[in-house]
Amino acid sequence: MTEATSAIAPVFNIEKLFVKDLSLEIPNAPAIFLERESPQIDMQLQTQAATVEDGVYEVVVTATVTAKLAEKNKVLFLIEAKQAGIFQVRNIPQEEMETVLAVVCPNILYPYLREVVSDLSVRGGFAPVVLNPINFESIYMQQKQQQEQAAETVKH
Repeated sequence: MTEATSAIAPVFNIEKLFVKDLSLEIPNAPAIFLERESPQIDMQLQTQAATVEDGVYEVVVTATVTAKLAEKNKVLFLIEAKQAGIFQVRNIPQEEMETVLAVVCPNILYPYLREVVSDLSVRGGFAPVVLNPINFESIYMQQKQQQEQAAETVKH
């Protein structure tokens, strides 16, 4: 085995970034536009990764943003946005693949998702919704820790 074949270079390419799904619901329009109260914003975030073909993966970051009037418990709007990317990932050790798909790819996609959500809220007639930055590495580490704790509980 030559040195060239034993040290195959890792490959990480962004093949395509795209909005996979996008929806805006304004269930109480047009009356809701007469309200002056500032809404409470709730955001739920989810990430998914799937194999498209050997060495090619689709990663999707989904944000569900709900704006409600606290006093009246009325929904101003509901935005669901799925920002996706197709990534070519090759020659990376298997134990590192999960981190690439759960941390690196979502970190690339999230700024685009933030822009889509902000733009859609403005197009819906509301103030821009600026989502806070997310630390995907921290989320990943918490999930791994919870999985390890759950595994320990099952053993005992």
